[in-house]
Amino acid sequence: SDVPLERGALTAAASAIAPDVAPLAGPDAIVDAVDALAGLGPVERLLRDPEVTDVLVNGPSDVWIERRGVLERSDCSFADDRAIIAAVERVLAPLGLRIDRASPAVDARLPDGSRLHAVIPPASVDGPVVAVRRFSEIVSDLDELVAGGGISVDGAAQLRSAVAARRNLLVAGGTGAGKTTLLNVLSKEIDPSERTVTVEDAAELRLDGHVVRLEGRPPNAEGAGEITLRTLLRHALRLRPDRLVIGEVRGPEALDMVQAMSTGHDGSMSTIHANGPEEALWRLESLAATAGSGASMETLRRQIRSAIDRVVIVSRRSGKRTVASISEVGADTINEIYPC
Repeated sequence: SDVPLERGALTAAASAIAPDVAPLAGPDAIVDAVDALAGLGPVERLLRDPEVTDVLVNGPSDVWIERRGVLERSDCSFADDRAIIAAVERVLAPLGLRIDRASPAVDARLPDGSRLHAVIPPASVDGPVVAVRRFSEIVSDLDELVAGGGISVDGAAQLRSAVAARRNLLVAGGTGAGKTTLLNVLSKEIDPSERTVTVEDAAELRLDGHVVRLEGRPPNAEGAGEITLRTLLRHALRLRPDRLVIGEVRGPEALDMVQAMSTGHDGSMSTIHANGPEEALWRLESLAATAGSGASMETLRRQIRSAIDRVVIVSRRSGKRTVASISEVGADTINEIYPC
């Protein structure tokens, strides 16, 4: 067929031939057919629900979703394991990525900004497993965060003041705690006249004003073409940023970020996986050490404490995401300033 593998074109073509090849098929059948050709098959309808933030496929008949912070089982299902793998291969093909027995795991960003991670046998013992995380802007600004009970008026004022005063911020929390959402909210407090360069594994930040966005890329099917966050950070520093916003540090790029924060890029921000302010700084220290700079741990510790001004901890309890604490980082101390 000369019909492009694009949802609009496929829907038009399917609607045109449906009266002849499937006269009893309704609109839902056309949608299902398009989903099977250009998406992840039966779970596409779940991804169209704006309240769904995660879709987790554990097996053909074991599909879960997270809606409003709560996991629930879906009635969605695949025909068999092969159908799951075929759906993953279908969305990976346009991205130049692959998944097979020789390369049984893949991480990808889909065109709509969602992140997909899939693992198949032999790495996955009980069959193919797929996790899709959708970016959803739960709150748009600090005022909405206050209205939703995510932080007090005083806490929001402290964060707003920290951004305006160009403090370097590190947002920490567990998986799904709302780190990226809060980083997005904080980034919107930046003066639009300032030049901000964002560096992300998967482009999720939605900033206004003078913004340059950089995004990493995994290796392609031949194992080439990877663009690491460390490489992007080096490029970002040559793009004359007033501020840097790094989506998440999880490797040796932590050292480059700390050095950038210490050398004239005040007001920068990032996120990290950690459950408390002390743990966040320890983890940042461990990640910076993997860069192999040869600096002693004491030197790294001093650099980090001079670079990071505030550590903001976010948490999720009973499906609700909140700012648990804001701490001020000193040379030898960490003082909690919210709640106080």
